[in-house]
Amino acid sequence: MNEATAIDRNASTATEHFDVLIVGAGISGIDAAYHLLRDMPDKTFAILEKQETFGGTWWTHKYPGIRSDSDLYTFGYKWKPWTGVPIATAPEILGYLGEAIEEHGIAPHIRYNQTVLRADWESAAKNWTLTVQNAGGTPRTVTCNFLWMCQGYYRHEEGFTPGWPGMNDFAGQIVHPQTWPEDLDYSGKRVVVIGSGATAATVIPAMADQAAHVTMLQRSPTYFYAKPNKSELAELLEPLGLPDDQVHQILRKRFLYDQKVIAQRSISEPDSLARDLIGAAKMYLGEDFPIDPHFTPGYRPWNQRLAVIPDGDLYQAIRKGQASVVTDQIDRFTPDGIALKSGEHLDADLIVTATGFHMNVLGDIHFAVDGVPLDYASSWAHRGIMFSDVPNMAYIFGYLRTSWTMRADLICEFVIRLLHHMDQTGAETVTPRLRDEDLQMEARPLITSENFSAGYIQRKVHLLPRQGDKDPWIFNQDYHTEKDQIEGADLQDGTLIYS
Repeated sequence: MNEATAIDRNASTATEHFDVLIVGAGISGIDAAYHLLRDMPDKTFAILEKQETFGGTWWTHKYPGIRSDSDLYTFGYKWKPWTGVPIATAPEILGYLGEAIEEHGIAPHIRYNQTVLRADWESAAKNWTLTVQNAGGTPRTVTCNFLWMCQGYYRHEEGFTPGWPGMNDFAGQIVHPQTWPEDLDYSGKRVVVIGSGATAATVIPAMADQAAHVTMLQRSPTYFYAKPNKSELAELLEPLGLPDDQVHQILRKRFLYDQKVIAQRSISEPDSLARDLIGAAKMYLGEDFPIDPHFTPGYRPWNQRLAVIPDGDLYQAIRKGQASVVTDQIDRFTPDGIALKSGEHLDADLIVTATGFHMNVLGDIHFAVDGVPLDYASSWAHRGIMFSDVPNMAYIFGYLRTSWTMRADLICEFVIRLLHHMDQTGAETVTPRLRDEDLQMEARPLITSENFSAGYIQRKVHLLPRQGDKDPWIFNQDYHTEKDQIEGADLQDGTLIYS
């Protein structure tokens, strides 16, 4: 781990002021810092990070096998080449982020162990005042002209676990992957993993070699994209001796194209795409395996996240007999396992609840504008980046189908252009506001169930801002559309009010 990860930059009790404050030193916050240093080197800024080091998700999660479920050519930054295999482990991603921080001089700007408790906008002062608490519990204030929220979208301290009857009766250990104990020994144990998403598909093959047996217990099946963890195009380019940044850009475009094809097929020919995905499962698992009901989902492909399983590792663990899958519903926990509604019983020494995130709103920070608490759910999302009647604030919320970082890059370029525009016009504040013609817009959830039905989103989508039915109040979650819309956004279209 490089030196920057260990520094706790607790500031003095005096109020500091910055042109820009970034909340979060994960993949989005590092991206924002890079763009500020490159494009606006005269701006003062700091990154406030709640954890003891950078990395966000990749530092929080310690469960076996933790890795990306999208390729690093698109999940990595446009401005820093990725030179490894497409699907990478958390340590590899943390190493990549650490290099980005050191190579571009970001480390001195990061303050670790800084929990933002509240953020107050004061129109008279034209700035944000943040109340921040350090690791010792001492609160202080710090102010900024522009607030850039890069804290992610879920609660890092705890994962989502449904309450099942009899959980207290279970004699073994119940663990959520998000709070995985570092000293957990599962060797020789019977493990039941509840869930069928990317986390379950990651942890099961990683545990299979040491556990006595691992059972994936799912209420309903999920589509997985089984493919070799390599790029044939990368192998073709390697002998040419091209610079890493050129190879990165070529591979990035290729993987984006492949993602676009799959996304389009999920709409135009969903049955054909489903057959291909299920066919890959059959290829790994064999013709005798009961694909139906275990790997035949009842929804359209990409209505939930399509997780990559590199080299079909989940399927391989099942075929070897190290793991199995049960499609059923939980009746209750018992002292020695789980009783299912079908009448069957799963014996277990350890139960892993891979049941998703607790999505939260702006990091659970209390926001107020001129003393009035911000009702986030009643605001309108401006390009999914800013929010109606909230001055001088931007938020990075990435893509759910394409790699998160593709949208982070677009937002960073938009915010930099907006800040340049404000400097050039002498504006001190910018506030998204509905025009007269926008007042009658139909309010829709920021992420509709038709567009993305994953439970962790739909459980809390009512807490998120609304989107409308006309630009710039639409958040369509489509990179290939937004690339042109955000890059070409008119900063003087009447929806951004400068003063």
